[in-house]
Amino acid sequence: MGDILAHESELLGLVKEYLDFAEFEDTLKTFSKECKIKGKPLPKSACGSLRDSKPLIIQKDLLAAFDSGDQREFFDLWEEHIPRSVRDGDSLAQKLEFYLHIHFAIYLLKHSVGRPDKEELDERISYFKTYLETKGAALSQTTEFLPFYALPFVPKPAAHPSFKELFQDSWSPELKLKLEKFLALIFKASNMPKLFTLYKENGQSNKDMLQQLHRQLVEAERRSMTYLKRYNKIQADYHNLIGVTAELVDSLEATVSGKMITPEYLQSVCVRLFSNQMRQSLAHSVDFTRPGTASTMLRASLAPVKLKDVPLLPSLDYEKLKKDLIWGSDRLKAFLLQALRWRLTTSHPGEQRETVLQAYISNDLLDCHSHGQRSVLQLLNSKSDVVRQYMARLINAFASLAEGRLYLAQSTKVLRLLEERLREEDKDVMTRENVLGALQKFSLRRPLQTAMIRDGLIFWLIDILKEPDCLSDYTLEYSVALLMNLCLRSAGKNVCAQAASLVLKVLSDLLGHENHEIQPYVNGALYSILSIASIREEARAMGMEDILRCFIREGNAEMIRQIEFIIKQLNSEELPDGALESDDDEDEDDEIMTNTGKARRKGTAGMQWGGPEPLRRPVTPGGHRTGYPA
Repeated sequence: MGDILAHESELLGLVKEYLDFAEFEDTLKTFSKECKIKGKPLPKSACGSLRDSKPLIIQKDLLAAFDSGDQREFFDLWEEHIPRSVRDGDSLAQKLEFYLHIHFAIYLLKHSVGRPDKEELDERISYFKTYLETKGAALSQTTEFLPFYALPFVPKPAAHPSFKELFQDSWSPELKLKLEKFLALIFKASNMPKLFTLYKENGQSNKDMLQQLHRQLVEAERRSMTYLKRYNKIQADYHNLIGVTAELVDSLEATVSGKMITPEYLQSVCVRLFSNQMRQSLAHSVDFTRPGTASTMLRASLAPVKLKDVPLLPSLDYEKLKKDLIWGSDRLKAFLLQALRWRLTTSHPGEQRETVLQAYISNDLLDCHSHGQRSVLQLLNSKSDVVRQYMARLINAFASLAEGRLYLAQSTKVLRLLEERLREEDKDVMTRENVLGALQKFSLRRPLQTAMIRDGLIFWLIDILKEPDCLSDYTLEYSVALLMNLCLRSAGKNVCAQAASLVLKVLSDLLGHENHEIQPYVNGALYSILSIASIREEARAMGMEDILRCFIREGNAEMIRQIEFIIKQLNSEELPDGALESDDDEDEDDEIMTNTGKARRKGTAGMQWGGPEPLRRPVTPGGHRTGYPA
């Protein structure tokens, strides 16, 4: 209470100053009267007349200099009291200043009795020329002012038709009126009451604090993501190391029995230990038969790699985005869908891409959790071919990332929309390719595998694969990879058993297709379905072994090895050791879908070859492993 009393007079003065500024005359009278009654006199320093006295004096001096034609006095005051930001940045101020220079340049011609003083006139004209060549040059491209650039060079401007308006009696008073209004506006804006200034500064301070807190939050989230990635990598390396250690212990036990460790086995172990950057050239650059080479390369692979700092992308207004995607024009929808996809696919892998994806998911960009009649997902059924295609591309980009698949898989409505579009789309090949690519990546998740098998997608795939030469490379590769993924499930194999002869014929024809990228998937599908006794019997009846042996003579070493296991499966009478799958596995991306060439699923160890594996991101028609068509 004591603090309030100590500053009460000053606070009352602030209130009075604001009421005076805002021209609340009646309120100000009542306020002053009540303060007097309560014995709280207002400070005299807050008087409006004192507050306004200096600006009024400056305005009067400027107008007096204008009337008397005192050029130097006027522009000295002008530059001193008119803020530079206004003089240089406000178009109205620039235009007014141009005409003021004209006013002073021709002042003697209009107000002198008889012939004007030549020396003073030349000085004014010279001053005007200097202005035109410096500050006034900015208006030289404006049609309104262009004729006046010739004024200093005209001997008798009063007689020139271009300048006739300048010498009319009404021109100077009109210019003075504009000057008065401008000065009143400028000095009023620059003479705000202290209460307003305090409010504005406090609001700006709060805004700055919020921005600082936001930056700190973003930085904390960035550090959190970095530490999480490091933790996940350490955990993955730990699991990998345990697996390799177990294999090495088995190998040491085997050497006790007299079995030799081959260079090929040592190479496979080292490849699993080395960093990703060295795996591609490892087989060609290291001689594993020479002692010490592998250990040297292993130590080199552990050298720390300096990560490049990648800035975070600015945030978006997702509410407005979704509103425009639902209600905007088809052209706007297509552009927005393309921009959103590019924002995801062109971002740097790692933290930047994870941040973009998490923002999409947290704001439910595709309305996967929406129950409204209109949602972004419904763009898959748009009447516009372009909108349908760009929507399919965006979903395919989502499905190319594990977190994106998890987001899309939370509701089966996304799967149903994709399956419906896949069966109905016959106009746009690109749309169908992207829908098919998304479904193939969906097949990395077991619940979606089950749903696709139940929806009869295997029969659709078999039907289009009857004529593989009519399909694009992308459609062919993804169709076969998807078929293999579905055939890994017991339910999928049982579906194939319902039309065993047709399925076997389609797969055997695909073995000889010129697109060699599909061979591992065809082999994997064959190996998987041949675990069903009825399919094995049908395969034997159609001479499948002879067909397979024809490809042994033509294939490469890996192809030959795979076919030999298929033949072994064909001639077996019971399943290999361990189940090929477990329908009770957790709801997560199956590890066998890794494109590493190493089978890691339960039950594949007894196969000595995990069967060909579907690609997590299959090759595109151009050979680029992007996961979606170019």
